[in-house]
Amino acid sequence: MLRHYFNIAFRNLSKQKGLTFINVFGLSVGLACFTLFLLFAINEFSFDRFHKDSRNIYRVYLNLDGMHGEEPRTSTYHPVPLGPAMKQDMPEIKNYIRIKEGNNDDFIRVNNKVIRGGITFVDPSFFAVFSFPLIAGDASSALAKTNNIVITKQKALQLFGETNVVGKIIEIKLESIFDPFIVSGVADDIPANSSISFTFLGSFDHFTSTKYGKRGVDNWHRSGYQTYVQLQPGTSPANCTAKLAGIRTKYYQDETAELKKNGDWDGKGQFPISYRLEPLREVHTNIKIGGGSVEPVNPKTIWILLAIAAGVLLIACINFTTLAIGRSASRAKEIGVRKVVGSSKKQVILQFLSEALLLSILSGILGFILSKLLLPYFNQLSGREISFSFAQYPEMAWMLVGLILLVGLLAGSYPALILSNFKPVEVLKSKVRVGGANLFTRSLVTIQFVVSIGLIISTVIILQQLSYMKGKNPGFTKENIVMVDAEGTATKKIFPLFKQALSKEPSIHAVAGAELGIGAGTGWSRSGWDFEGKHRDVYEYFVDNNYINLLGVQILAGRNFDPLIASDTLTSVIINETMMNDFGWTLQNAVGQTLKGYAENLTPVVIGVTKNIYFRPMNEKVEPQMFHQFHDYAPYKYLVKIKAGNPATALAAIEKAWKSVEPVLPLKYDFMDEQINRFYKGEQRWSNIVGWAGGISIFLACMGLFGLAALASINRTKEIGTRKVLGASVSGIVKLLSKDFLQMVIIALIIATPITWYFMHQWLQDFAYRINIGWMAFAATGILAVLIAFITVSFQTIKAAGANPVKSLRTE
Repeated sequence: MLRHYFNIAFRNLSKQKGLTFINVFGLSVGLACFTLFLLFAINEFSFDRFHKDSRNIYRVYLNLDGMHGEEPRTSTYHPVPLGPAMKQDMPEIKNYIRIKEGNNDDFIRVNNKVIRGGITFVDPSFFAVFSFPLIAGDASSALAKTNNIVITKQKALQLFGETNVVGKIIEIKLESIFDPFIVSGVADDIPANSSISFTFLGSFDHFTSTKYGKRGVDNWHRSGYQTYVQLQPGTSPANCTAKLAGIRTKYYQDETAELKKNGDWDGKGQFPISYRLEPLREVHTNIKIGGGSVEPVNPKTIWILLAIAAGVLLIACINFTTLAIGRSASRAKEIGVRKVVGSSKKQVILQFLSEALLLSILSGILGFILSKLLLPYFNQLSGREISFSFAQYPEMAWMLVGLILLVGLLAGSYPALILSNFKPVEVLKSKVRVGGANLFTRSLVTIQFVVSIGLIISTVIILQQLSYMKGKNPGFTKENIVMVDAEGTATKKIFPLFKQALSKEPSIHAVAGAELGIGAGTGWSRSGWDFEGKHRDVYEYFVDNNYINLLGVQILAGRNFDPLIASDTLTSVIINETMMNDFGWTLQNAVGQTLKGYAENLTPVVIGVTKNIYFRPMNEKVEPQMFHQFHDYAPYKYLVKIKAGNPATALAAIEKAWKSVEPVLPLKYDFMDEQINRFYKGEQRWSNIVGWAGGISIFLACMGLFGLAALASINRTKEIGTRKVLGASVSGIVKLLSKDFLQMVIIALIIATPITWYFMHQWLQDFAYRINIGWMAFAATGILAVLIAFITVSFQTIKAAGANPVKSLRTE
């Protein structure tokens, strides 16, 4: 019987090839879109679950309750001795792993070719705790020796052209010379759902033997390393709370007295500073605790993206339902005959559900193929490297099968119930009138355009905010500035030589040095100290004499650094407006103020105040900032202001100057404006994803309108013929047939406007500096939606209005 239903379904669908194509293609696009977003969501929520012991692995973080009225803060960067101390003092801990993340600034030499890379240092038991598989080498001993190194499959192919590289030599410059390392293992490429990422993996014991690493050994006041712990099986993290508190008080014995002295704690209640454990499985979706090599994602964002994909799929399902209802007029006599010859209501329902399931299965197959083809482009939009792997994401298989069946049942159930309720006598007497004009169908079409218009308006507002952030004057010149990265070089020695080499180049306007650049990924430095009874946090930047002038930063009071004044390299600082206000000063009295408590042997003196500059992304408020020239810092970033226009000549001069001062190590540079724009890559991804979803939804909604307009024209053939005989014009008939559809679009615009305004207003609250939502976005989107709908409907209505009225009146 089931085979009989499917045979009849296939025969009926093949009779109406155009409408069948609209249904199948529309559903396949909707399913493909939802599949990609579902894959993205599963990937985000499955982070780190591939580790065999993931339920017993935790990341240690420091929790600081709000003091001085400040918001509570957390930190995942700890001192070197924390891990061993926890293992020694807490029997609940089976193992610990310390991670010193690579920053992609290390120099790596293979066969006399030097590249940049990031060396991540971990404890030798790394592979015993985490399940990163090796395709070559022994995981148990891969990091047993201090000069061992593990590289990923991708890096092995890049450096050697093969993966069988165990025993080969890689030279790495960690300090002043290149040290040889022996490749002891090749790790398979890091899964897309891992919050721990690396390309080169060295032994933490080697790092602590370096000049820089030795500073942290047994030093509880020098933090910068992540610590993970593996608990004994069956141990609950709640059982570790008291002992974690004991770790803090044991190794920071003066902290309690200091907090009481400063009025931060009265000795009652919970101690305001404590170590805590964060489950490994929650690291990626916990935005309250930062840090790590992979940026965490807000779970709310994932659900919003899934809701957008569900909206697109809903539009595709609505197309199916409305077109099935619209076809009911042509199927009415068929149903009447079926009932007269003995078909039951159940059999009619099964017949139409079988058609819906057949369409859904065909759409599912096509949608899966389409999603695989679109996956590389989706990865570019989402910033992930996801693959269709049922081994990695086993839940995808049953979710996709369930989704296809659910879509078929939901999309086909209402038409099946409507058609099965036809009474055979009324049908055969042509008294049944069902079509695309009933209230339910009109409601569905309106919902389609509410979703579509809402997504388009959202995209416009996101793009406006993105354009505002990129285009707003940051308070300094960001164009035509090249930032040369000198990390890993003898920078204090080569900077004057580099600057001198460029001094006579006509394409170079100026050169300045700084410890840090400006923009995403350039790092930041912040100091905190108690000043007049209140804790202050200040972003600090080491710069040279030319820095402020090169960037065009406006000085509101005082002066710039002067190379002829010796104290400028010892105690002088220049602060921004926000810092001036935060410390309670004014432009009239700020110059000459001292920053008491900054350091034990150093009391900086303010010599100038600059206008605020946006050195951080604009979803953050401008924070207190100061510039200095303290002698224990170094210029790791060289800022080169070049002539506007084609940068090729200037870049060639920079390359030549670099090779003259550093002939061995390769040049690495970025344009400052591009680096600043990378602050907003998340918003850029959002606009791209929502924009594509909006475009697809409009396309699907118009496909549905096209099919409904075709059905309406067929069902009103005689009416159109009669009107033409009575003298109606083509434009009048087009207006008549288009009016109902355009009314639905206008109603959808009215509904979508306040809903979209509310949600986008909430979204904009995450930005410290934001646009005001104007009416133009709504007006432009509304006009566009009406225009697209009119063009779509007119294609069919003009065709129907232009038909020969004699043929129309003869149509049965």
